[in-house]
Amino acid sequence: MSYGHVIVEADGGSRGNPGPASYGALVRDPATGQVIAQDGKTIGIATNNVAEYSGLIAGLELAAEYAPNASIEVRMDSKLVIEQMAGRWKIKHPDMKPLAIKAQGLAPFGTEWTWVPRAQNSAADALANNALDGVPIPLVPEVGAPAPAAAKEPSDLAKAMQGWGAQLEPPTQLIFLRHGETPHTTEKRFSGSGGDDPSLNDNGCAQAEAAAQFLARRGGIDAIVTSPMRRARETAATVGAQLGLDTAVDDGWIECSFGDWDGHTFAEVQQKWPDALSAWLETTTVAPPGGESFDTCARRARSARDGLLTRFPGKTVLVVTHVTPIKLMVRSVLQAPMASIFRMELHPATLTEIHWYADGLASLRSFNVQPSLL
Repeated sequence: MSYGHVIVEADGGSRGNPGPASYGALVRDPATGQVIAQDGKTIGIATNNVAEYSGLIAGLELAAEYAPNASIEVRMDSKLVIEQMAGRWKIKHPDMKPLAIKAQGLAPFGTEWTWVPRAQNSAADALANNALDGVPIPLVPEVGAPAPAAAKEPSDLAKAMQGWGAQLEPPTQLIFLRHGETPHTTEKRFSGSGGDDPSLNDNGCAQAEAAAQFLARRGGIDAIVTSPMRRARETAATVGAQLGLDTAVDDGWIECSFGDWDGHTFAEVQQKWPDALSAWLETTTVAPPGGESFDTCARRARSARDGLLTRFPGKTVLVVTHVTPIKLMVRSVLQAPMASIFRMELHPATLTEIHWYADGLASLRSFNVQPSLL
C-alpha cells in the first residue's frame, strides 16, 4: 500500500542521563490512525538527547522503508529536537551535530516538525520504555490504535483555568493575502505556475488597493514576501507602496502547477481529461498531467513557512500568495485531512492570519477576510 502522507512519532530516554538508554519510533497513517511500522531498541549508555535523536532517525528510516514517497510530519515531545530540526534553534553540542545531520538527510524536503506534550507521545514512549524493560515487539499501543491529536492551542478560558499563563515569546504572525482578481479568476480557469501568468484586471487592482488600505490601518507589518507570479507581485507592490515596505520574492509561495490543465475551465478539463481528473480528485498524491500534486505543493509551502519562522521570529509578515498554498497552511494548522482543501472557499484579495508560537503551537486567527467589505 502507498501513502501520500504519514506521521512519525518518536521518543527516547536515558535512565541516569547518561545511563541505559533506548528509543521508540513508529510510522502512522493519519487518515486511519493505523500504525504502519514501529520499532524500539536499546542503544547502550547515552544521554536523553542522544536517545531522542536516535528515535527520530529510526522513525525516519521506517518512513523511508514503508512509505518511501510520502510527505512526513514528525511529532515529538522533545522541544530541543523539534526546534533544532526546524532550524529555529542552533545545534551547539558536538554529540548532537552528526545525529542532526543524519536526520536531516533522511527527512524529505518540506518535512513538518511538530512539538507535542508528553501525554500525546505515549505510543513512542511505550516503545522506548518496553525496549529497556525487555518487552518484545509488538508493543502497545496495538497496530490500528487511533492517532493521538497534535498539540493545539487551548482557548483563553482553558489557559486561565489550567494555569498555562502567557507565552514567554511573541508568536510569529503570518498574514496571507491572496492576490487580486485576474481574467482567469472571473472565468474560473486553472491558473497555476505553468500557465499564462496573467496580470490583475481592473477589479483586481481595486481589490489590491482596498487590501493595502486595510493593512495600513491595521499596522504592524514588518515585512512583505510574495510569490513570483505576476498577479501576486502586482498585489504585493500595491500593498508595499502603501506601507512603505519593499517586497521580497520567495519561490516557495508560488501557486501549484496544474500542468496541461492550466488555462482551462473545470468543465473543459472534465471533458478532455476525465480519468486524470477523477484520479486527481480522489487523492492529493496525484498530479495533473505535466503538473504537481497537492502533496508536493504542501511540502514546498511548509519549507517556505519554516524559512519565514526562522528569519522573522516574533514578527508579523505579509505573505502574498495563491489559493492552494493558503489552504494548505490552514489545513496544516487545523490538522485536517488533505481532502479538506477541496471544501475551503477563498476569495480574491482576502486575508488569512495564522500565528506560530516558539513552543510549536499554532492558531488560525482569521480566514477569508475581505478588506473591501470592512
